[in-house]
Amino acid sequence: MSHFAAAVTRGAGSWAAAELDLSGVADIEEITDRLRDADPEASVSLLFVESDDAYLVVLRLDDGEDLRIFGSDSVFAEESRLGAILLGDIEEQLPEIAEAAEEPAEEDEEEERGSAEPDIEPVGDPELLADLGVPGGRLLELCAQEGMLPADITAEICQAIGAGDEIEELREV
Repeated sequence: MSHFAAAVTRGAGSWAAAELDLSGVADIEEITDRLRDADPEASVSLLFVESDDAYLVVLRLDDGEDLRIFGSDSVFAEESRLGAILLGDIEEQLPEIAEAAEEPAEEDEEEERGSAEPDIEPVGDPELLADLGVPGGRLLELCAQEGMLPADITAEICQAIGAGDEIEELREV
């Protein structure tokens, strides 16, 4: 499996982005240390891990502490060593996540999209970006949207939080 990992950190009011090398990581603590090292002074540190144009995991640290994780699909933990490291401590899909992903916002939207249920099982904390302007329902909606690649979701989240230019520049390198 191939992956792309980007640390997006907010220091003194501005965002910065850097690619992180996750090859050879042994556990979630080592990944967390690498995220912390991207900017030890960051008030918010996010790690976006995209794998095989199919899976997205978002990790968040506030002031270098309090790790929160969201995964777009629990299957990632079964299909990859990195997925197992990132999502292994998350036991099961949270019931409220499944319900939120399946409930249409309005009746009209359900008719437009059809009645097909999303073929994903998100895990973790969908509200980890809510205070940055991406509520849990929006995050789940992005993950369930047909045709959205993990890179598209990362770009949309970064645009919403004010780090769109930084992540775009990182991808161009």
